[in-house]
Amino acid sequence: MIYVFKTSVNTREEVKLLSTDLNELVQHGWNIDLDDCDKVLRIDCNAETSDGVVELLHRRGFDCVELS
Repeated sequence: MIYVFKTSVNTREEVKLLSTDLNELVQHGWNIDLDDCDKVLRIDCNAETSDGVVELLHRRGFDCVELS
């Protein structure tokens, strides 16, 4: 299932900072659209993993809210 989140990730450097952890957590793929005003993170995963993604970003100091 595809989950979509609004984030506070703003730069490519920040994406690189998160990439190793996101690659380990999300098995089916993810991307962050830095051109979108909401800096949208899209992930292909299950509900349990999506909760882990929110926790990961919060631990790294980023805002992350699922969009409905």
